[in-house]
Amino acid sequence: MKKIATLLILTCGMAAMSAMAAEGKIRFGLEALYPPFESKSPSGELQGFDIDLGNAVCQAAGATCTWLDTSFDGLIPALQGRKFDAINSAMNVTEKRRQAIDFTQVIYRVPTQLIARADAGLQPTPASLKGKNIGVLQGSIQESYANAHWAGQGVNVVAYQDQNQVYMDLTSGRLDGTLVLAPAGQSGFLSQPQGKGFAFSGPAVSDDAILGSGIAFGIRKGDDALKKQLDEAIAKVKAQGTIDTLAKKYFGDIKVSAPD
Repeated sequence: MKKIATLLILTCGMAAMSAMAAEGKIRFGLEALYPPFESKSPSGELQGFDIDLGNAVCQAAGATCTWLDTSFDGLIPALQGRKFDAINSAMNVTEKRRQAIDFTQVIYRVPTQLIARADAGLQPTPASLKGKNIGVLQGSIQESYANAHWAGQGVNVVAYQDQNQVYMDLTSGRLDGTLVLAPAGQSGFLSQPQGKGFAFSGPAVSDDAILGSGIAFGIRKGDDALKKQLDEAIAKVKAQGTIDTLAKKYFGDIKVSAPD
């Protein structure tokens, strides 16, 4: 009886998955608190680069998108719990994350840069930042980078649960700079009234082991069929020039690359 019950459960599960696939839906998980990548309009509608990208990928795959909004640190557990099919939330591919989930091909890369007062003359180096207070978002790859490269060399790295609080302390003078994903820093701070007098300082930082090799969709380990479907659709979207078009729309002059 136990074997029959198990077989029925497996059969029902496969039937449900087949039905979902037949409906042509791809369920994306995201945290809609990170403009210009993903956020909500005043009316509550999802908007941003990753939303338009997801819809373009779904169209190329002959599917429709549905979305589930959850906290960023809860995205991987929710994916593993099958609450959605893929993570589409500006998630960089890192070796640490690869231990828990798989990824599609890298879709695009954007720089991580230091923001400071335009006249401060700071550079994203330990020597330049020694004795300075640098704010980072708690749990972010920017925090990992700052701790690995700066914290042990006289730089005070301060982690915050909310990037907006980082900006508030930056404008008040409690911080000397912040390390952020460049488009988010541009949209969320430099282009806002409180960002007047601030600018990107120095070149983008690099460390693929920490910052990742680029942004991709996260998928469950072993979900090879979905990976193939998404990779083929992503390739079509890249070939159509959609990445460049969306980057110009949402990121302006910030350099974005779409690896082949």
